[in-house]
Amino acid sequence: MLSYPSAVALSSRTLNHLADLIRAERARRQGRWWRLDAGRQALLALAHLRNGDTITRLACGFTVSVTTAWRYVREAVDLLAAHAEDLNAATRRIGRLAYAILDGTLVPMDRVADQRSYFSGHHKRHGVNVQVIADCAGRLVWASPGLTAARTHGPIEALTSANVMTFADKAYQGAGGSVHTPFKRHRHRPRLSRRQKTVNRHHAKIRAVGERAVATLKGWKVLAKLRCCPRRATAIVQAILVLHHVQTSRDSR
Repeated sequence: MLSYPSAVALSSRTLNHLADLIRAERARRQGRWWRLDAGRQALLALAHLRNGDTITRLACGFTVSVTTAWRYVREAVDLLAAHAEDLNAATRRIGRLAYAILDGTLVPMDRVADQRSYFSGHHKRHGVNVQVIADCAGRLVWASPGLTAARTHGPIEALTSANVMTFADKAYQGAGGSVHTPFKRHRHRPRLSRRQKTVNRHHAKIRAVGERAVATLKGWKVLAKLRCCPRRATAIVQAILVLHHVQTSRDSR
């Protein structure tokens, strides 16, 4: 089998952050021998998350067994996910926003035992729904756990409690609170007025900026198609969110 060097579009700060977490965990556990040092394990996990490299390819590139590569990725993801802030903690940062944009995206999956609950009628495929909160510049602020339903009241309640005006698409009709959605035609309103159409156009321009946050999340190629149990989706998204904040805190300096 042939192998070749590759690159991961992340900073050394991000690598060192994950490596430090791994070293601390190894020091806590003690007495165990590891095939790769902490830095190499961190690089292996980042290659999987950022580039979407499969476990089999990583095992070949790092000269470890597939089982070892799988275990190293899982350990790294769990360590990162343990440091992710929950929605209550994120609400403090959200409360400082001029306004927020709420959107959802489907993360496709190929290993789903419970076919019905993970099937998206809109996308015509299986996956988990992840809700994203972005600021007015389209920067990713928070991402929800993987959900089977199209909507949960967690982000809506948090945004409302923080008194932040929020723009969302038609999927959030009836959400209430501080969430604003475009006008939608229905049986009792078959046509929109000129004013309503104008409001919808301005609403769409604001909400379109939020697509940048979704693109940022999907920039982690592992989310192009998860090949794991749906219950692992939450840990993976949380791990990516931690790495994203580490990366952007460096870039903002």
